[in-house]
Amino acid sequence: MTQELVERSVTELADIDWAARAAALRPETELFIDGKFVAARSGARFADHSPRDGRVVAEVAFAGEADVDAAVLAARRAFDKGGWRAAEPAWRKHVLLRFAELIEAHREELALVETLDVGKPIRESLTVDVPACAQAVRWYAELIDKTYGEVAPTGPDAIATISREPLGVVGAVVPWNYPLIITAWKIAPALATGNSVVLKPAEQSPLSALVLARLAAEAGIPDGVFNVIPGDGPVTGAALGRHGDVDKLAFTGSVEVGRAFQRYAGESNGKSVSVELGGKSPQLVLADAGDLDAVAEAVTWGVYYNAGQTCHAGTRLVVDESVREPLVERIIARTAEFTVGDPLRWDTVLGPVIDEAAARRIREHIVEAESDGARLATGGRPVPPATAEAATNYLAPTVLDDVPNSSRAARAEIFGPVLCVQPFRGTETGVRIANDTPYGLAASVWSADISQAHRVAGMLRAGTVWINTYDASAITTPFGGFKDSGHGRDRSRHALDNYTAVKTTWLAL
Repeated sequence: MTQELVERSVTELADIDWAARAAALRPETELFIDGKFVAARSGARFADHSPRDGRVVAEVAFAGEADVDAAVLAARRAFDKGGWRAAEPAWRKHVLLRFAELIEAHREELALVETLDVGKPIRESLTVDVPACAQAVRWYAELIDKTYGEVAPTGPDAIATISREPLGVVGAVVPWNYPLIITAWKIAPALATGNSVVLKPAEQSPLSALVLARLAAEAGIPDGVFNVIPGDGPVTGAALGRHGDVDKLAFTGSVEVGRAFQRYAGESNGKSVSVELGGKSPQLVLADAGDLDAVAEAVTWGVYYNAGQTCHAGTRLVVDESVREPLVERIIARTAEFTVGDPLRWDTVLGPVIDEAAARRIREHIVEAESDGARLATGGRPVPPATAEAATNYLAPTVLDDVPNSSRAARAEIFGPVLCVQPFRGTETGVRIANDTPYGLAASVWSADISQAHRVAGMLRAGTVWINTYDASAITTPFGGFKDSGHGRDRSRHALDNYTAVKTTWLAL
């Protein structure tokens, strides 16, 4: 698609009455098991509330233990049958490419349910999340017939081949902040390598996963290979995590729940578990950072994008005292230009946080930080739009200045639009403060001296370190963290390691 067509398409999308479409929406609401939409065996359902205005978008089937059993059985049966696992790579590639095409063709439907479920601005759902989902599926589809085995050096009397084989049944558990993108990061490499998948979306955001299930079946993915079971963590997630016929768990979410899935694995069959568990990422600005306007722009987007509900959000501005004041002034000025409002409006930059309970927790962090000695430089208050005047989960971008590193606000994952400014003197002190966190998902370093920036990047304990930018990424680069941020990697060829086992076949000659 040419840039001209993309721009014209975006212009047309901006003119759509998204609120009217939302009012007319009739989303998929049943479980998807063995190629069919089915009701929960118990008949249980749960209300899916939109953070936009608190209204119920849909009553969604709630997967209980019996439904989890049915989904895992369907996945196991499909895997053992081999219609997907043992199919020619070219055919699996064709099906997944068709799946990617259908995702793009249904971008308006997917974007609408994504925005209603999680409050993400419709412009971002359309131009970022849906394309990124399709891109991941397409990239792993193309990788299928470009992945080779090895031949080990054994001498003239034997041939030893080393191949990768799918693990079997993969349980994928994804969060609500980027449902389409993170779902694609899990299911695309899992399906590409021949596994069967049981996906549990977050209870706050089940709708886009159910659309993906319908499109996967339309693309030709065989019955049982891809299953979707909405539900909560204590019932649905725990049943999937403890299931003895699940071979692999892939989880993104909080440290607490990630460790629960590690326990579930230990309590059952010792299944492999990969976890991405969030972060408290520092943006380390050295004295010679250079263009402070560029730094402020990157810092602002790096922390406030998606209302700060991003696992690798750059929520800690660790800044040399010599440039702190002018940089903070620029950041505050930039946040004043961000429109907080109805996520169905095209001009909205920041939508609501996921619910009012989350908003209360965020405000508690702000109040506690002030009691610890931090200064509230801007924000810290609800700013509801006219479409939801009583809502308290629309929050102004917040800057907390001079936050002690001992403060909980500087150490806990707030998961909201809050930037903690932490000044320092001297590069070594800055590196120490940046690393003084239980997390290690991402970081950045800003310096006009590239040699110094590269040296400092090597000192930062994080899975991704950006130099003079923030949140630049590609499907070709791995994503994951150190320390409490988890282990295993999404994206790139390295993600294949999560869903395959290495097998040696020895032939004596």
